[in-house]
Amino acid sequence: MKHRTAIGILAFCVVAMAAIAAATGIVSKEGPGPYEYESIRGQTVVIYGHGIYQHMSADVAIQGIAQDYVTLFVGIPLLLIALYLARQGSLRARFLLTGTLGYFLVTYLFYTAMGMYNYLFLAYVFLLGASFFAFALALHGLPVQTLPERMRAPQLVPIVGVFLLVDAVLVALMWLSTVVPPLLDGTIIPVAVQHYTTLIVQGFDLGLLLPMAFVAGLLAVRKRPAGYLMCTVYVVFLSIMMTALTSKLVFMARAGENIIPAIFIIPVIGAISVVFSILLLASVGSSLREGRLK
Repeated sequence: MKHRTAIGILAFCVVAMAAIAAATGIVSKEGPGPYEYESIRGQTVVIYGHGIYQHMSADVAIQGIAQDYVTLFVGIPLLLIALYLARQGSLRARFLLTGTLGYFLVTYLFYTAMGMYNYLFLAYVFLLGASFFAFALALHGLPVQTLPERMRAPQLVPIVGVFLLVDAVLVALMWLSTVVPPLLDGTIIPVAVQHYTTLIVQGFDLGLLLPMAFVAGLLAVRKRPAGYLMCTVYVVFLSIMMTALTSKLVFMARAGENIIPAIFIIPVIGAISVVFSILLLASVGSSLREGRLK
């Protein structure tokens, strides 16, 4: 009961604050407009100049707006639906809830670390903390050891595991294609750094998220109980995150930005993730008394 109450309170806090943050990112228009800025490394960067993201580079700012749309119209509704059904005892909803909270956790980790300082900084920090503790509590309450016996299609899990392994390798290679060439030709700093301190997205992906996907995939292939848990949660998270990344690519393409090779990787990973999420959630089963939030 205590965990259920805590998760509910934290999730509603995430919904309320994320709605404010995402809506602000979409509708805010103040600022001088686009202008050029010379970074500390001598690189000329086009600054967006509008709204809450006005001090960010033009290509990154439009990605923030694209993700705000997904957060507002996909992430928040999914979180509310999952929370309601999980409180009714749905085990499927508990996995959906945990994976969706993972999306909010990673999203506002990136916003806190990469977003140029603005008046929503404390909102990002609040969302990072609230989503972290809600995710941890939701993950802790999932049935790890008995999950393989509850899966109606356990043969699906190793297949999803292989997918996560391939996903981790492909995305890692995509990011390394940005990082490694400058190291080899002596320029050191990739153009993608622009006027930021470092490559935040690539760093967190290569250091945290992709190893997590690889471990989840490996455990799933080996049919370990933790693998059943991790791959189900991760693929739900991945479905929402890849939807956000696909939205970013669409916004970037409309702005005339180069979206190769990501356009050949991200939407495919997203589509496969959605299919596997549906199949895994269906396999988990619906309502089990022992699956209720504690």
